[in-house]
Amino acid sequence: MPELCTIYDYMRAHATLLGERILQEYPALHQFDDPVSPRIEALLRTPFPAQTVAIMGVAKRWQQARTAMVVAECGTGKTLISLGAIYVHHQRSPFTALAMVPPHLVEKWAREAFLTLPGLRVFLIDDLRNGGDENKSHGVNEVRLRQGRIVREGLHTTLSELRLRKDSLSSRKRWQSVCGRPSLFIVGRERAKLGYFWRHAYRVAHSGPYIGCVVNSDTGKPVIVDDSRLTAGEFEKVKIAETIETRGEKSCHVIHSPLWQADADKIRRMAPVEFIGRYMPEWFDYAICDEIHQLAGDTAQGNALGTLASCTDRIVGLTGTLLGGYADDLFNTLFRLEARRMKEHGYEWGTTGRSSFIQDYGMLETITKVEPANNACSKAKATSTVRRKPGASPLLFGEFLMQLCAFVFLEDISGELPPYEETYLSVPMDAPMQEAYRELEEDMRKALKAHRGNRSVLSTMLNTLLLYPDHPYGIGTLYGTEFDPELKRRVRFVIAEPRDLPEDRIYSKERKLIEEIKKELLEGRRSQVFAVYTQKHDVTARLQRILSNEGLRTAVLRASVDTSKREAWYARQVKDGVQVVICHPKLVETGLDLLDFPTIIFYQSGYSLHTLRQASRRSWRIGQRRPVRVKFLCSEGTMQTSCLRLMGKKLLVALTMEGKFAGEGLQSIDEDDDMLSAMARELVERNGIGDTADAVWRALNTEHQKLFPTTSRSEDETSSIEMPGVLLETQPDSTGLAKAAMDAASIVVFGQRPQSLSGKRRRGRPAVPEQASLFGFS
Repeated sequence: MPELCTIYDYMRAHATLLGERILQEYPALHQFDDPVSPRIEALLRTPFPAQTVAIMGVAKRWQQARTAMVVAECGTGKTLISLGAIYVHHQRSPFTALAMVPPHLVEKWAREAFLTLPGLRVFLIDDLRNGGDENKSHGVNEVRLRQGRIVREGLHTTLSELRLRKDSLSSRKRWQSVCGRPSLFIVGRERAKLGYFWRHAYRVAHSGPYIGCVVNSDTGKPVIVDDSRLTAGEFEKVKIAETIETRGEKSCHVIHSPLWQADADKIRRMAPVEFIGRYMPEWFDYAICDEIHQLAGDTAQGNALGTLASCTDRIVGLTGTLLGGYADDLFNTLFRLEARRMKEHGYEWGTTGRSSFIQDYGMLETITKVEPANNACSKAKATSTVRRKPGASPLLFGEFLMQLCAFVFLEDISGELPPYEETYLSVPMDAPMQEAYRELEEDMRKALKAHRGNRSVLSTMLNTLLLYPDHPYGIGTLYGTEFDPELKRRVRFVIAEPRDLPEDRIYSKERKLIEEIKKELLEGRRSQVFAVYTQKHDVTARLQRILSNEGLRTAVLRASVDTSKREAWYARQVKDGVQVVICHPKLVETGLDLLDFPTIIFYQSGYSLHTLRQASRRSWRIGQRRPVRVKFLCSEGTMQTSCLRLMGKKLLVALTMEGKFAGEGLQSIDEDDDMLSAMARELVERNGIGDTADAVWRALNTEHQKLFPTTSRSEDETSSIEMPGVLLETQPDSTGLAKAAMDAASIVVFGQRPQSLSGKRRRGRPAVPEQASLFGFS
């Protein structure tokens, strides 16, 4: 036996035994060879084997607990899994289910429900009112599927009517007499949380030491934000609240003091979900929350999730992106779904509980600064700052996620998926751009030193340094604000004056974008370009102008296009021969299948990992026949590089929580790793534990008996968007690719610097059907 010097040597030597022990100690709730419910055969759509396993897993989870989650990649059929689980679990009288979904997916959900469950009636909850604008629908309306379209016809009622029992024993008994079949109620997330109108609530002191100042009615003292007093002009369209710990000179229990109240001058209304939670508890047997990761904040929509969890018998949350890179991304969601379990672990709702949760499962960085004294006799001043960093302990998976979640990946669903390739492209700036950027960066650095901790400087610095390489003109003088103790108000000061570069010049990053798009067009591939600055300094408009001048047919998707009409908008652009579409990634984050755009280019990425992961998957879906390429562009040595580095770190954390350990694509540009994640990665990747788990999933489908498929279609055969007069490349022999892929596996090793931002370009990994980059790792 080789000498065991490190923990990694030990894990390599005993990997097989460790893997067998893990699988014995933590068996899946539903094994791949367990018998399935006969009710699955009654579904109108036959689920894939992996979907069947997920359906049975959720149904068995509901036999033990009220809550479940399905973490499934975009395009794996989360709707089918959730509806199938309800159908399998409920074997008594006709069930009632409530689905809270993104607003642009309401009709899509209704259509898929009709195509999945037999004998189902579907109703849309438009609002609580039974009257109002004649051009809009009100109340609860039945819909039906007519020639592939959802039309409103049938029963019309209201929630306030449904809660009445009248001559029946209960309101549910009355509903069963009206509707003797299974029923699904669908409500858009925006309408679900639409509650009463509100207004700000504060006082202005007319006497005393705070005369003329805005004061909190509960304390009689000014409202302090960022070490300065809040003025009446700073109350915007967001709710503001304070946490009170003292009253007068005495301490007290922590009290939440809202600086807003209901507006009695506006029409009275209640959010539909709030009405259901208050007046219709246990009326619905099941609740489904689609895109549950978007409900993780302290918002009205997030509170609606908690309400549904408390007033329905069973609930399932659906998401394609479980984690945003930080452990506490899950805190609110776990508390709303499993409050008792969270309390048993000693956590409480609010800031205190979140801090404890981060300390247990997240990563905190403590920075201690020791400032030299003015003379040798005095003591040096030390200040400590604790801040959150991207990271999550694998213990979080074992404690909360393993028994709660069913994980499904696209590789498990279909062996016909094309290869997925991800590329990180760092572009050096032109000399004038680099000089102007460094000058702006130095001005920002000086402003930060002169105004330490000033949030206005920090936010201005972040946005400007991200924007400037893509829009180096028209930014104007940059201002910050700080509180002046003499004037007793906030005053402006100059941060920097960015140099304006020629607007009509095409810069290096733009030249690279043009080069990549034209390269893709030579293969007959359309491109989807994402940019995040779309308002005052509109980068999308500049890109459209530049690409159009290069002879490329370009269109820009704006937020003004209604969410329900964006799918038709894309179809119209394809019909008109558009080669490039530019938009903000949030506009296509959920619900759209961009099969006609197999190349996705992130010209700008932003900081939301949820948005990035969802948008990057718009093309790699069931039905796609061409290899999918995702490219990330950034200007070398700028804040854009730092942004992608942070996204890479957050992505590593998210993938670890989903059981995927590898070092490919975007996440490989990050250098940092934590000990537990590195050990898990070492065990899974180097020693075949992951292969054992993957083999179980591959056994679900005969096409996954081997590590990689042995045949692959050429692009000439599979092209769905061939353009006349364009010569397409054919793929190399796939057998050789599989062998090369197995010989050239790239692994992240703890303590070793990944090949990332170095000057040498890493040899591209051959395209294989198993995605090995942004999401899927096998």
